[in-house]
Amino acid sequence: MAPPPRAPSPALHASFLCSLALALLRAGRLPAASQIVSSLPASPSAPLLRRLIPALASAGLAAAAVRFRPVPGDPLTLNSIILSYCSLRLLRPALSLLRASSGHPLQAVDTVSYNIFLAGLSEQGHGDLSPAVLAEMCKRGVPFDGVTVGTVLVGLCRRGQVDEAATLAEMLVRGRGIDGLDAVGWNALIDGYCKVQDMAAALAVAERMKEQGVELDAVGYNTLVAGFCNVGDVDAARGMVEMMKAEGVEPNVVTYTALIGEYCRRKGVEEAFNLYEGMVTAGVLPDVVTLSALVDGLCRDGRFAEAYALFREMEKIGATPNHVTYCTLIDSLAKARRNKESAGILGEMVSRGVVMDLVMYTALMDSLGKEGRIDEVKDVFQRALSDNLSPNRVTYTVLIDAHCRTGDVDGAEQVLLQMEEKSVSPNVVTFSSIINGLVKRGWLSKAAEYTRKMKERGIAPNVVTYGTLIDGFFKYQGQEAALDAYDDMLHEGVEVNNFVVDSLVNGLRKNGKMEEAEALFKDMSGRGLLLDHVNYTTLIDGLFKTGNMPAAFKIGQELMERNLLLDSVVYNVFINCLCMLGKFKEAKSFLTEMRNTGLKPDQATYNTMIAAQCRERKTSNALKLLHEMKQSSIKPDLITYTTLIVSLLKAGNMEKAKYLLAEMVSAGFIPTSLTHRRVLQACSESRRLDAILEIHEWMMNAGLLADISVYNTLVHILCYHGMTRKATVVLGEMSRRGIVPDTITFNALILGHCKSSHLDNAFAMYAQMLRQGLSPNIATFNTLLGGLESAGKIAEVDTVLSEMKKMGLEPNNLTYDILVTGYAKKSNKVEAVRLYCEMVSKGFVPKVSTYNALISDFARAGMMSQAKELFNEMQKRGALPTSSTYDILVNGWSKLRNGTEVRILLKDMKEKRLSPSKGTLSFISRAFSKPGMKLEAWRLLKTFFKV
Repeated sequence: MAPPPRAPSPALHASFLCSLALALLRAGRLPAASQIVSSLPASPSAPLLRRLIPALASAGLAAAAVRFRPVPGDPLTLNSIILSYCSLRLLRPALSLLRASSGHPLQAVDTVSYNIFLAGLSEQGHGDLSPAVLAEMCKRGVPFDGVTVGTVLVGLCRRGQVDEAATLAEMLVRGRGIDGLDAVGWNALIDGYCKVQDMAAALAVAERMKEQGVELDAVGYNTLVAGFCNVGDVDAARGMVEMMKAEGVEPNVVTYTALIGEYCRRKGVEEAFNLYEGMVTAGVLPDVVTLSALVDGLCRDGRFAEAYALFREMEKIGATPNHVTYCTLIDSLAKARRNKESAGILGEMVSRGVVMDLVMYTALMDSLGKEGRIDEVKDVFQRALSDNLSPNRVTYTVLIDAHCRTGDVDGAEQVLLQMEEKSVSPNVVTFSSIINGLVKRGWLSKAAEYTRKMKERGIAPNVVTYGTLIDGFFKYQGQEAALDAYDDMLHEGVEVNNFVVDSLVNGLRKNGKMEEAEALFKDMSGRGLLLDHVNYTTLIDGLFKTGNMPAAFKIGQELMERNLLLDSVVYNVFINCLCMLGKFKEAKSFLTEMRNTGLKPDQATYNTMIAAQCRERKTSNALKLLHEMKQSSIKPDLITYTTLIVSLLKAGNMEKAKYLLAEMVSAGFIPTSLTHRRVLQACSESRRLDAILEIHEWMMNAGLLADISVYNTLVHILCYHGMTRKATVVLGEMSRRGIVPDTITFNALILGHCKSSHLDNAFAMYAQMLRQGLSPNIATFNTLLGGLESAGKIAEVDTVLSEMKKMGLEPNNLTYDILVTGYAKKSNKVEAVRLYCEMVSKGFVPKVSTYNALISDFARAGMMSQAKELFNEMQKRGALPTSSTYDILVNGWSKLRNGTEVRILLKDMKEKRLSPSKGTLSFISRAFSKPGMKLEAWRLLKTFFKV
């Protein structure tokens, strides 16, 4: 029997696999070669390793190369492994191998070994460590060459340490370590100074380079051209190109691309294309970077059709679009809200296998986030993770901002925690995004807490952070808190910008502090801050609205003197404010002047003027403006039609209103819930109750989206007029459409029953509301309490108050107004005064009608001293007395025949331009016309009338 065949020895097996791997590498089958190498049972022999390790390194299979140790005495294998470690960004193992090999007699560390490691340091942003490695190299006796010096200089310059690089170069040349810098070294210094935007120093280096006998080559010239472009000096860049030609150095594609890119960034697309044509004429073929720059320029200029055409042409001329080209086009289309086209190009990119990098993913997330498409943003983020990309600070910040834009601050905070778990440090932009989200929700305390967290982490809030806080404080917490934030900003040394000025001026004017707003504006202008159109427009708007027309026109004059020519927005502010002040002729003259300056009125201009005429109930003039608007080729929008329709309905012109409704729909406008509400309210105000359901049905047929808000508007208006039967029919229609009534619906129905004095039905509706699992709110209970008060059943309110307390609801201003008024009408002074005291102790200010009820109760009882005390107190609390208040007091004092008090009150009324009612005058006459009082009656009436 023949013996079984012997298995090949491990060395032979390894040798066979190694040979197979080399064959696969030569054939370009890298994955298969990598798999073969990973399955090697033992290390191949030295001769095979001398071939295998360099082959793996040059093929980019760094992870496979570092599995082996270098062959003793062979610099090629050593250098290949160091290169592979650097490619894998593993600098520590590379340095350890370099040092271990330097101290080993059999290893062959040479200048190339150190040059490879120095290049790795530079590429990974650690060029500042290069001088220490260079010193170690000298200490170990390894000579350095021009490549070494050039690499060290590049590394230092990349870190911004250009002066240190220049000093080191000078030291090496003087110390005769090298005879002189070569072109690479000089170009590294030129590039370094260009990157820190010190063009004078860059030119000085170029001059010295020539003095040393080294000619400035295309790389050096291109670096200078790009440097001048980066500092915005395109004329100097073009001058450098002319010098380049004069020196016999032909501009290449890099030269032209730098200039084309700068012109495109400046929106000088025509100049960019002129350069492009000159470049092609000179025989220089554009590359993908050149054409991508032109695509970007066209997109910046809004010429998307041309950008897309060029994008399609790129492949035909041999410059296949790369991920930068795709990113530019996708991002620009997304920002222009051309989402379908953007999505189509993204799909094409993926299908073509163009690799998306983190920059592109982040840009796509940013454009989607700005449109509020948070779900798509999260999908893109997950796609980036699945592509093994590690999100950086910018990516996380964009994701946080997208959450905040949709009001999902909780989601933003979760992303912040996730970011910190991944050891990615947030910056001022990250925190400012969250603070902005919190401010929009009105959560100012939490926003201030995040500001404190920023400072604790050593992240200084910037002008955007403070601007957001100031704006939020004005909106939600008042002037004092906003000005405190402004003071903190100045204390921290943060410079004010235009947005902050606008927030301050806007906030102060809304708080009635127009003088302070004007003073702040002038102070900022005096400090040298270049105020813009928005700042001027905000101040002009405020001055107009306070009636200070001379000051407003003076600021407008200042705007023109600063050569900030009036644009349509400024004219619209002037026109709007003049219309608000009822000065329509002046507004019309501004419209004429606007046209004379070459500016075209827009929809906002005409909408303002139409609204002004409608407010004055001059619907015929408003319709003439509509005709003029159409004649000027300005299409009316939904606001135009809604304003006119509402005005016509209020004027009772139903037929013309219906005609405009039909025109609105034929123009392609679908009624919105806001249009529906305003139109039905107009029917309500004009008492055209028969038209409410007709108009509602018409709008539904015109495409109005039937949702809960639409039906709530209809139910509320019907119930307000006591049409509860029709409202109940609407409730049935809602049910058939699958629209579930909510608390607002039931509140309207309860109000309708209360207005019709059907309290039993109102409470039955409340019970039905509870059965359907709906939670009543404070408005529900106030409506029920109001119904009881109107019916004179104030004694029955305890049950409602008990139910309200059970629901965890506290009485509000209106609750107290109802209760105090009800008890006062029933002459229950003890309970009325107790509730009044409780109300004011909680910071609520009673309505004038509430004070009138209390004063009337005391006046009926002849307790005029107490009535007078309440009258004085109401004025202290900012509740201005009406004619009714004075009538009650005058009647009360007349009843007591106290002519002195009556005379004071009548004089006060006259000063406030209030008139006593006929009943009050009759009461005065009767009270003071009795025997012995006729003279007093004559004096009192003379106080008020000229007799």
